[in-house]
Order: sequence, then C-alpha cells, then structure tokens
Amino acid sequence: VPLGAAVEDAVERLVTLIEADPSADRVNPRWLAVNLLSGDDEWVPECCVSSAGALRAPASDLRREVAERLAADGEDDLETAVADQRYGWIRRVVAASVHRPAEDRPTLSDRVDRVLTGRWLGLPIFLLVMWRVFEATTRVAAPLQDGLSILVDGPVRGAAAWLLARAGLDDTWVAGLVLDGLVSGVGQLLTFVPLMAIMFVLLALLEDSGYLARAAFVADRFLRLVGLPGHAFLPLIVGFGCNVPAIAATRILADTRHRLMTALLVPFISCSARLTVYLLLADVFFGSHAGTVVFALYVLSVVLVVGVGVALRHTLLRRLPRGALLLELPPYRRPTVRVVASQAWQKLQGFLRTASGIIVATVTAVWLLTAIPTGSGQFGRVDVADSLYAGISRTVAPAFAPAGFDDWHATGALVTGFVAKEAVVSTFAQTYHAAEPDAPQHAGDLGVQLRATFERTSGGHPAAAVLAFLVFLLAYTPCMATLAAQRAEIGGRWTGIGVVMQLAVAFLLAVAVFQIGRLLT
Repeated sequence: VPLGAAVEDAVERLVTLIEADPSADRVNPRWLAVNLLSGDDEWVPECCVSSAGALRAPASDLRREVAERLAADGEDDLETAVADQRYGWIRRVVAASVHRPAEDRPTLSDRVDRVLTGRWLGLPIFLLVMWRVFEATTRVAAPLQDGLSILVDGPVRGAAAWLLARAGLDDTWVAGLVLDGLVSGVGQLLTFVPLMAIMFVLLALLEDSGYLARAAFVADRFLRLVGLPGHAFLPLIVGFGCNVPAIAATRILADTRHRLMTALLVPFISCSARLTVYLLLADVFFGSHAGTVVFALYVLSVVLVVGVGVALRHTLLRRLPRGALLLELPPYRRPTVRVVASQAWQKLQGFLRTASGIIVATVTAVWLLTAIPTGSGQFGRVDVADSLYAGISRTVAPAFAPAGFDDWHATGALVTGFVAKEAVVSTFAQTYHAAEPDAPQHAGDLGVQLRATFERTSGGHPAAAVLAFLVFLLAYTPCMATLAAQRAEIGGRWTGIGVVMQLAVAFLLAVAVFQIGRLLT
C-alpha cells in the first residue's frame, strides 16, 4: 500500500538498512520498516529483535524528519497520515471493484461535522456551548436555590428544634450536633441539588444528541501536545463527573506510561464536587457573571491538564510513545426525554449517594472539633473561634496570606476539602452558623459573612482573593478517595509525587492570581 511521498521516502531508506542485515532475511523488510517508523516495534519477530534494536535510532530520526515534512505540508501526524493512505487505498480498491447503484452523498451529519469538528471552528464552538451550559445553570437555578435555602433554614430547622425540645434535648450537645452540624451542613449542600440537576440535564442533552462524542476529536489536538493518545480523553472526560472512576478508567490505555501520565493529570480535572463551591462563591462575589466565572474555572482546568502534562513530558515522563485517535462518531439525533431524564437522574443520584455519606461524617467531625474548647470552657458550649477546629485552622492560615485568604474559616474549609470537596460548602455553613447560633442561616446570610471574611483578609480586594481561593480549590488534591484510587493504579511513590505537585501548582497559582488581581483592581 503506498503511504505518501514523505513516508515512502523514509521507508525506502529503512528498507536499505534492513536488507543489509543478514539476521532480518526471514521477514518482509518493508513490513519491518513501516513498523519501526511508526514506533510499533512490540510485535517484531524474535529473529529480528537485534536488528530492530540497532535500527531504532535511525528510525527515530526518520520519524522526526517525516513529522516535520508532514507538518510543513499542513498534514496530520505520522500515524494519522499512514491510516489515511491505507483507507484511501481501500476506498480506491472498493470503488474499482464494487458497483453502486447511486453515488453516496454527504449526509446532514457529515456536513455539520465539517463545522463542529473542524480544525479552526471546533474548539471555539465547543467552548461557546459549554459557556452557555454554565450560564443557563446558574441563571435558572438561582431562584430554586434561594427557595430551598429558606425552606431548610426555616421550617426544617424549626421542626428539628421542636422535636429536640419535645425530647428534652433542646439545651444539650445533641441539639448543637443536629442544628449546627447536620441541619446547617447537610442542608446547605441540599440547596445545590437544583443546580446540579439542571447541569446534568443539559449535559445529558448534549450527550444524547451525539455532540459530546465530537469533543474527543476537539480535545485530541491538545492531548497530542501532552504526548497522550486521543483515547486518554475518555478517562479525562469521566473526571468531570468524579475523579475516582476516571483514575480506574485509565486501564483502557494500552501503554503503562500513558496510564501513569493520565492518572497524574486526572486530579486537575474539575469534578462535580468542586462545582458546588464554585457556584456558591461565584454567586456571592460575581452575581450575574457567576456562570462566566464557573466556565472560566473549567477552561483553566483543561489548561492545567495541558500545561502540567507538557511539563511532565519534558521532566519526569520523557519519551512517551505517540498514539492516534480512531473513533467512530455516532450520527446526530434528537434527544429523547426518557434517555435524558434517565442519564441526569443517574448522575444526580450518584452525586447525592456519594456526598451524603461523606457530608454526614465530615460535619460530625467538624462539629466535634468546634465543640472542643482549647482553653477554658465546656464541651459543646464553646465559641467556635475558641475551639480546637479554629486553633488547627489558624495554624495553617498564615501560609495563605500571599494568596489573600489567611482566615481560619477559609483554611479550615480547605482542610476538610482535602478529605472531600463536597464538605467545603457544608463546613462554611457550619462554622459561620456556630459563630452566630441564634441568627437565621440561609444563603444570603452566608454570603454576607463570606464577603466580610474575604474583604478583611484581602485588604480590600475580595474578588481577587476569592478567585485565588477557587483556583487553589481547583488545583489541589481532590479527595482521599482519589488518592486511594491513584495508589491502587500507579503506586504510593507516584501518588505522593502527584500530591506534592498538586499542592505546589495550587499554591503558586493562587498567589499569582491574587497578586495580579490586586494590582488590577
């Protein structure tokens, strides 16, 4: 099969070298040359192993030369160019031997794909679509969130207090655990259910229409910069839901180094648990621009994957093998209510199932820490600012002064967020309410307290400080479950390297965002 001028020239030069080696006389020289040139020498017969080893260096030089020639001609990489030539040869053979009653015309799906997956318009269109998804999510769900906040912090809290009083527990530590812990913490998280549900419905619409499958081709160009094959897109896209199954999904990659690289990059993908924090702080500090801020954080997540991947490729993980993406696209179709509702419900149910257990355990632990006095005082009857929780958080807080949020409320939420990001919002609600237990607690009150905190710690630049906080939240370790999954897949040493890398990237980015934002505002 002819492979094009650039490839054929390199193949002929390799064939000349192979034919000069007597140990390679039991295999087709052209077949061996094509495999060596493609970097696919895992299937070289035993009789030719020594020849293949000696030819790897010249084959690598020729591969780079061919790649430069293809790039200069505006063509794709070597693997894709070879595949195109082979499929072209197949089409010519079929056209010469098979009679068709009528010429096939491009379908509507083919014409749409020329635009949506095109070299120049594919990425801007994809970014525009995702921006609209986040804009619609924040705008439509805001009234529903406010209504749920009033319901949880009014009738629900009142009913819980009434039941505790009936049981004679209204002035005990049990009341503090239930009202300041479970109702404030879990209740605040439940107010985000409409936001999550709307986003899952919109994403299910895109998935059922066939559009999200095209995102793999749009992302493939960026994955090539990192040195990953296009199939690495699948674990990464799973990571937008949850990083834990995304780590497990790296098993679909054949090469061990590709799996390692992808597993190290998955934690930088923004999961749905982080979204609850984005939505809370973006709504409080940026109002009508909340959707744009959330969208920008997701774009930053992708940029981090590419940037960290390029850095790893040139430092810890050099000489990654190249790979090409071959994926059959489904036709576009009209989404059905049944499929969209089923997909959205499954994702929402999974989020609530995971979050509920984590949140109950975390808010209980946080309440216990807020109930333990560091000095004089009684268990369960101590001001939260004088509690063990505040003491631990204050120890960590000074390190974040360059990032503009050296307050114990913020740093304490980051500590619980290391266990699970679902706990950050509930920790904010829980600790702020514990400071003012008699005040009604709903989204508006929490927003006022958050604004006051970031205004104080940032020296009058709260927007820059909260952006730095969000960037840190995006980049640092997702949760303990992700670390457990990483340890199972890539071992403890690489998991530890990943944690150090995540914390370093998160801190440096947060400091940079705040310092630059402070100069601009």
